[in-house]
Amino acid sequence: MNLSTTVLGKTYSFRHLKEVMAKANEEKSGDQLAGLAAENAKERMAAKWVLAHLTLSDIRENPLLPPEDDEVSRVIEEDINEKIYAEIRNWSVAELREYLLASTTGADEIRRISRGLTSEMVAAVAKVMSNLDLIQAAAKIEVITHCNTSIGQRGVLSGRAQPNHPADDVTGIQAALYEALSYGIGDAVIGINPVIDTTDSVKAIMNMTKEVMDKWSIPTQNCVLAHISTQMRAIRNGGYADLIFQSLAGSQAGNTSFGIDLALLNEADALVRSQGTSAGPNFWYFETGQGSELSGGAHHGIDQVTLEARCYGLARRFKPFLVNTVVGFIGPEYLYDGRQVTRAGLEDHFMGKLHLLPMGVDVCYTNHMKVDQNDMDNLSVLLTSAGVNFLIGVAMADDCMLNYQSTSFHDIATLRETLGRRPAPAFERWLENMGIMANGKLTADAGDPTIFHSFR
Repeated sequence: MNLSTTVLGKTYSFRHLKEVMAKANEEKSGDQLAGLAAENAKERMAAKWVLAHLTLSDIRENPLLPPEDDEVSRVIEEDINEKIYAEIRNWSVAELREYLLASTTGADEIRRISRGLTSEMVAAVAKVMSNLDLIQAAAKIEVITHCNTSIGQRGVLSGRAQPNHPADDVTGIQAALYEALSYGIGDAVIGINPVIDTTDSVKAIMNMTKEVMDKWSIPTQNCVLAHISTQMRAIRNGGYADLIFQSLAGSQAGNTSFGIDLALLNEADALVRSQGTSAGPNFWYFETGQGSELSGGAHHGIDQVTLEARCYGLARRFKPFLVNTVVGFIGPEYLYDGRQVTRAGLEDHFMGKLHLLPMGVDVCYTNHMKVDQNDMDNLSVLLTSAGVNFLIGVAMADDCMLNYQSTSFHDIATLRETLGRRPAPAFERWLENMGIMANGKLTADAGDPTIFHSFR
């Protein structure tokens, strides 16, 4: 590999592919914290130039984390279609970018070559793309999945109803859920982050949400985002779960810090297929986020964008119903300001879609970041333009349990109305039957959760 180039009279020589990949990143505070980032814009430009001229085979044949040392690497390698890879192995990263952006390249062509790409190749091409490139390429890729209902159709923007409660009070969760439903949010999933990670508490939330779904004949799916082992115990003890959830990291060591490994994921997959309550065939909900491996001391000197792409390589093994990056949840140590959060959200969405995953984004930030709600509004508009499958809906955009800022129920409704998006088809029919929506527009009753007490 040629890992040197000259920019404005200065020669830059990089020691190995890992350094090129890291320094080709757009500026990220996490890479700076790890000592991996380019020193300045010139070095970043040089690294991008070198990376753009490497071939896909250069990337595959020089693994950043060898398969013999890491089970995430093994999954990524095992899932590559070798015939398709052989057709594109001599493409440069720049040629891959041009192919993805060409007006003659459609969704079917992208879906096909995706099967020949490793996660590191996907990360590499993201690093040499502008924000608009990331939007344009991702917008071409439609990923439709089915649990109880289908989401991801072109022109559909779904919402996860996230009615969290600081004490896991099921009455409080139910009240927030009715507000979400009254705004037309919840077609992606009714998904609660529990405070109390015990079998009985998780089971109680599972069954309450299922009772609400059954009572009102709501065409959606439920999930409680506890640790996977707790969910498994709850399901075995009579909990009703349509989806099973887990956060993923891009390295085996990162997943170990989460208390999971591939064997446990396989065990959970078998359980939800045999004892879960949904039709399937997509039974999983995964969450990711740039920086988690660094926070767990499990990054192996690899930059956070590449590790994030590797999360998606692991996720696609399980053909999930939902995947989302919690883009600004970890804090300014990894994404410092609104510009970095915006870039990361667009990168993650694009990389997930190029893995053929049903990508959503939790457009969010913690209160000690240099970000505000206008940044979240901007990113939400960009992601909707890019064809994001779903966004997160939290009451007033302020999660009272996780203590972070996200997007609200009415934010998603506004994005639908402004950018011409609709709820998932089955869910929209239910909203019409409930009098919440008519002719693609919310009615005067929308936003009033008391309709669930007075409806006849």
